[in-house]
Amino acid sequence: MANNLTSNKFTNINNEDSDTTESIDFGLLTYKDTKSLSNFISDQGKILPRRVTGLSSKQQKKVTKLIKTARIAALLPFVVGKG
Repeated sequence: MANNLTSNKFTNINNEDSDTTESIDFGLLTYKDTKSLSNFISDQGKILPRRVTGLSSKQQKKVTKLIKTARIAALLPFVVGKG
């Protein structure tokens, strides 16, 4: 019963995501780097929240801005799998 109280759907973070965030240099990240930015987008095309990605507030704001810029430049899709 104690295991059910300590774990929920928000605390289950994949170790793969944390490994990718450690290898990314946020100082050099640009909107043209779609391969790195696609790690922060869900299967539906939504931007993943901080509780899932494990980024700091400053990093999350930068990633969000870069994703939106890449969408406007037509490098990333606005919606994935619609239709």
